[in-house]
Amino acid sequence: MKIKLFSLIIGLTILIITISSSYSNTDHYKNLKKIEMDVYKDGKIIGFSNYEFSSKSDELLVKNITEFKVKLLGVEVFSILSQSEELYKNDNLIYFKSNTIQNKKKKFVDLKYLEDTNEFLINGSSYKGKAKKNNVIGNWWNYNILAAKSQISPLSGSIKKQKVSFIGKELIKINEKEYYTEHYKLLSDENISEDRKLDFDIWYNKDKNVIVKISYKKFGEWEYILKNIK
Repeated sequence: MKIKLFSLIIGLTILIITISSSYSNTDHYKNLKKIEMDVYKDGKIIGFSNYEFSSKSDELLVKNITEFKVKLLGVEVFSILSQSEELYKNDNLIYFKSNTIQNKKKKFVDLKYLEDTNEFLINGSSYKGKAKKNNVIGNWWNYNILAAKSQISPLSGSIKKQKVSFIGKELIKINEKEYYTEHYKLLSDENISEDRKLDFDIWYNKDKNVIVKISYKKFGEWEYILKNIK
């Protein structure tokens, strides 16, 4: 019992230290140009999710293009084409915009920061209204998602509560490269329908300050795996 309690305390301590050192810190991303990720479905590459970074003075602009298609017996059964951009100033999110076509259905998000009330105003295909400033956009380039208690969907603007737990340290190999990672579990922290629940395994590399792998199961096994970083 004492050993289990000690292990739990150590795990929580590591999680707190990691989160404290990274939360609301986008400065180091100013040294990046690209994060490229391959999207896998049941072990096969079906598309990509790529992020481009540009910075000047106290601003950081992040652009994303995500595209993939799932086919069954030659017939397309699921597809996404999404483009977005988000702007940070002095480490604070100023706006986020996205347009997505998911299975021929249009989704969108138009988020703005309201300085007078210190909160976000969201106009999305699934949610319209205000949100607290401590919400994080649910994009995989930003490891601050591991510290947030809730995330905003980059596709529709919906807000979901979440809880993150530290699993352990792992050495994983990606494209013949080895990464020392911290493995986390991200789950929904609210009573919602099964199809909307969050359930992700996330591997974070502290040396490069990037998430190198994400996996989840939904009608099969999905993975977002780091392809390249510049």
